[in-house]
Formats: sequence, structure tokens, C-alpha cells
Amino acid sequence: MNDFMYALTSGDYAREITWQNVLTVVLSAAAIGLAISLVYLFTHKKEGYSQAFCVSLILLAPIVGMVIFVIGNNVATAFSLAGAFALVRFRSAPGDPKDIAFVFLSVTMGLTCGLGYWIWGAFATALLIVIILILHFTNYAGKHKEVCELKITVPETLNYVGAFDETLKKYTSTYKMKRVKSVDFGALFEITFSVTLKDPGQIREMLDELRAMNGNLKIMLSTEESAVRSFHFQ
Repeated sequence: MNDFMYALTSGDYAREITWQNVLTVVLSAAAIGLAISLVYLFTHKKEGYSQAFCVSLILLAPIVGMVIFVIGNNVATAFSLAGAFALVRFRSAPGDPKDIAFVFLSVTMGLTCGLGYWIWGAFATALLIVIILILHFTNYAGKHKEVCELKITVPETLNYVGAFDETLKKYTSTYKMKRVKSVDFGALFEITFSVTLKDPGQIREMLDELRAMNGNLKIMLSTEESAVRSFHFQ
């Protein structure tokens, strides 16, 4: 029994390829991946989450674990393949930094299980989950007021420089013009502002005043991650 526990914690238990070892690697890594996925679901209730991403967090750990387990002592090749798995999702779409952290956590725990350190992997995962929850509940480095992106479409005949200052001063505590681009072959301009709302409950009033100045063209107010309001008046 003592020899078994030593092998289980030292990683030697995973060196021989048997169906029992394969089952242990897959199930232990999947269990840790499930725990990571559940924590991700809990900490992303407000901003929302992708079902595919949550499932990927569960599957990444056993997949990477099996890569490491099968390759065995060729650690350099194993880490290269594991890194490729970690980057697959973010080759087609940019990932949120927190999402990337969860991906690497799942991959790292898969590596740990593949090397045979199941107990230490579970212990490290528990510690990291505690840290994640502490950061979540304390809202570490969070802003009291959310910075939003305001896009206003205006006709080319409108002098947009300073045209919306009075309204923005009324409804926002800070605002800054970020960029201007032409749309519809130069017939319209899209002005993008970075704004901090004084009162989110006055969004409708602010948009009503802005659309009165831009000729009922499209106005969009969004957070850095997802749109919260979108109006198109014609």
C-alpha cells in the first residue's frame, strides 16, 4: 500500500501503459477539468459564457494528459503538443485574458495527470480554485463604473467636432473621442467615443438626445466585451 501511494504521488505509476493506468489518467484529468469548468461557469454568470468553451475546459485536461502519458519520457515533444492544444481556440478568435488563464490551467492539470501526479494535480487545482474565488468575490482591480464604447453614425454634412459635447457632459462623467471612420462609401461617418456613464438608468434619455442630433442614424452603446444597447432609427 505504501509503495502504491508513493508511486501515485511520485508519477512512477503512470509509466506503464495499461488500461488501468489509461483509465486513471483520463478520469482524474476529466474530474479536474470538470472542477475547473464549474468554477468558470460560477465566475462568469454575469458576463455570460460559451457552452463550447466550458466543454473544452473539461476535455482539454484528459486529452493533454493522454498526450503526455503516451509520449512518456519525451517531455520536449509532449510540451510542444500540449502548447498546440492550448492555442487552438485562440487561432481563430481573440480570447479574453481570463479565458486564456482557464485554458492554461486545464492544460497544466492535464500535463500533471499525464505525468502521474494525480494527487498533486488535485491539490494544486483546489488551491488555485480558492485563489480564483477570492479574486472573484473581492472584485480585484475592478472598476466601480464601467467604461463603455459609444458609436454614433453621422451624415458627412454634419460637423461632428464638438457636436455632442454638451450631451456627453450631461450624461457621462468622462468621455473621449477614440476614432472616426467613413462608412457607406464616404456618405456617413462613424465616431467612436470611450465614455463612463453617470447613471446607467439614463441611457435611453442620452440616446434620444444624440439621435436628435445625428439625424436618427445608427447609435450603439456597448461595454468592452458585449453590446448592452443598440438602436437604429431611420
